Formats: sequence, structure tokens, C-alpha cells
Amino acid sequence: QVQLVESGGGLVQAGGSLGRSCAASGSIFRIDAMNWYRQAAGKQRELVAGITSSGSTGYADSVKGRFTISRDDAKNTVYLQMSNLRREDTAVYYCNAIVRLKSRSLPNNYWGQGTQVTVSS
Repeated sequence: QVQLVESGGGLVQAGGSLGRSCAASGSIFRIDAMNWYRQAAGKQRELVAGITSSGSTGYADSVKGRFTISRDDAKNTVYLQMSNLRREDTAVYYCNAIVRLKSRSLPNNYWGQGTQVTVSS
């Protein structure tokens, strides 16, 4: 139905920057929101940043001022620009999309495959 394909991520030194992208494809009527989550080893998955269809954004306190989320509706793609990275940002980052398949359907939740981001000191 809907696939989310992530790109970006990898290894970066502390203080550096990294960009992520996530493209949604499939039978999409509308994407209500797109989010980035992360899960560090031994910890629960947490919401990092989100953006709605109207462009409203929200961030976890731990990344405010350092991460920027944006979206390109024409490409059904969400981006996450991460700057001033810290060791504690090391985690597997997952893309998430809240998608309506038809005009009157309930929204469905879809996930990307997840990509490791490692911040070294």
C-alpha cells in the first residue's frame, strides 16, 4: 500500500551535521503528518520531530534549535536536518507517516525501515 524509503544517516563527529530524507510512495490520498522517531540502545522509541499537512512543526526539547524538519508535498518527502549533533543523538532513526488512502478513510500509520545515526566524540 504505502512504502516509506529513508536515506541519509551514518557516522558523524560530535558538533557535525547530517541530513535525512524519507519518501512515501503508493496509494496515497493525503499525508496528514510526517514524523521522525529515534530509538537508542536500551531505550524506548521517542518522537523527535513532526510536521503536519499545514506545515506546523514540533520538536522534542532535546533537539530544539538543532534539528529542523521540513516536507515537500509534491514529492511526499520529509526531511530532517540535524546540526550540532551530540553523542546522545546516537540512535536508529525512523520515519513515520500518517496517511489517508482515500478521502473518507481513517488514517493509517506507516514506518520506514530505520537507519542508524552514530555520533562519535
